[in-house]
Amino acid sequence: MRLIGRIKRSKGFIAGVALTVTAFLFIHGRSNDQYFEISKNLDVYSNVVKELNTYYVDPIEPGKLVKAGVDAMLEDLDPYTNYITESDIEEYEFMTTGKYGGIGANMHRKGEDIFIGDVYENSPAQKAGLHPGDMVETIDNQVVKGKSIDDLGLLLKGSPGTQITIKIKDAFTHQVSQKIITRSEIEISSVPYASLLGAQNNIAYVRLTQFTQGCARLVKDAFDSLQKAQPGLKGLVLDLRNNPGGLVEEAVQICNIFVDKGQTVVTTKGKIPDLDKDYKTQGLVWNKTLPLTVLVNHSSASASEIVAGTMQDLDRGVIIGERSYGKGLVQVVHPLGFNARLKLTIARYYTPSGRCIQALDYTHRNADGSVGYVPDSLKKSYKTKSGRTVLSGGGIAADVQVKDEPMSSIAVTLYTKNYMFDYATEYASKHTTIPVAGNFVLSDAEFADFQKWLGNKDYSYKTETEEMYDSLKKMAEKEKYFDDAKQEFEALRNKISHDKKQDLLKHKEQVKEMLENEIASRYYYTRGRIAQAMQYDKEVEKAVSLLAQPAAYEAILNPSK
Repeated sequence: MRLIGRIKRSKGFIAGVALTVTAFLFIHGRSNDQYFEISKNLDVYSNVVKELNTYYVDPIEPGKLVKAGVDAMLEDLDPYTNYITESDIEEYEFMTTGKYGGIGANMHRKGEDIFIGDVYENSPAQKAGLHPGDMVETIDNQVVKGKSIDDLGLLLKGSPGTQITIKIKDAFTHQVSQKIITRSEIEISSVPYASLLGAQNNIAYVRLTQFTQGCARLVKDAFDSLQKAQPGLKGLVLDLRNNPGGLVEEAVQICNIFVDKGQTVVTTKGKIPDLDKDYKTQGLVWNKTLPLTVLVNHSSASASEIVAGTMQDLDRGVIIGERSYGKGLVQVVHPLGFNARLKLTIARYYTPSGRCIQALDYTHRNADGSVGYVPDSLKKSYKTKSGRTVLSGGGIAADVQVKDEPMSSIAVTLYTKNYMFDYATEYASKHTTIPVAGNFVLSDAEFADFQKWLGNKDYSYKTETEEMYDSLKKMAEKEKYFDDAKQEFEALRNKISHDKKQDLLKHKEQVKEMLENEIASRYYYTRGRIAQAMQYDKEVEKAVSLLAQPAAYEAILNPSK
């Protein structure tokens, strides 16, 4: 049974018609009349597709037409019930295994031009000498200018052992050359980073990005390695931030790292009682006594919430960060024939205390079709092992709340307009090496150079205040109030108008942090990006601080004592 992230769905113009003629497919009931309705409407649906294919004025693609109809039908259910076509299978398998056949680099688009983005360490792309910022001109003699990222992905991916020819313009030398690269199996590790933290290097930190096959073994191996390096460990940090989930079996095995064999981790309950199941830990615990903190944020979902919820319900660890996403639904994948599949929600899951943390109520939609959060009045209280109160219906609430600083408008603009990416490319072309990631710091002189480099770049933007001002002005003009208040509006506009150069100085630390991360990734890849960010990480800092204070840690888990 699997808990996996979303697969993108598309809609065609025929989706509304398809929805009308297929909505009866999900009638819940077992009477002969209901089965007749299903059979009848399947015939109607089939005839609609045939008629369109025969008589519609323009050529149609039956596969796309059917997919649009099925997607529209599923739209009224939940975002995790998806139709997976044969062409989507590779993406689906990558989500569950973390593996694909390719060169180990992604593409980065600026305007119509295509550039190499991240290059994975020890990949065919790295070994061929590709690096971020190289302009891609052709792939297997196909001009790539103007192509979408999805189209480029199809060109790059292929069976391991096959070759691909890429013509690039080197970002450093500006010379054009052709690279013949042999594809291999690319595995994106779900544990990209692990290290020892704290003043005494006695806190073991492991980041898990997705619950793919074998990830529990990787987490355990990482903790094992850190314990061998530092036998006197005083605490553990498991980082599940931005982890969308994955395989429930892996979540159970990860819980088994910290709790004894035979412990119920999650229970699933659905419409068909025979499919209900209790998931229990099966192996020997790795360590059940070392203090543990689990980091979560609003993008921690599904299997991440199973692990965090279990650790919280059993009072095995302290949850730090923000409230998690709130996905308490279970999916399985059924074959449909012709290599197509249906991933559908069959149950809700419940943590050891008995709570379901599903935050959005897809059963009761609003009049406009939108979905609302479970209201507070319907949330129920449950008790952890030591008697702490936890609530259902809203994700996993952190025991220690730490909120991230919101991204400033200027930082978002510099990032989305690729100026940080471009400057990092230029910086890497001028610096052969930098200090190890985590110790690298841009000097004030280097940041001033970045400011100067931005001098002739367009990074204009509107603040939220300015956007609200524009809305207010339009409303005043519409309702005929603007002329009478024109002077006041102009005075207000002058007051709130921002100076982007001053904004850059005001948010210097945030921009500098992001720029350092981008530069560090050019030398130390994904692990470098993570290591560089750690020195500014408030959640990690809080976890290390708490683990260094056993009394404070214990007081959270056992407040009655």
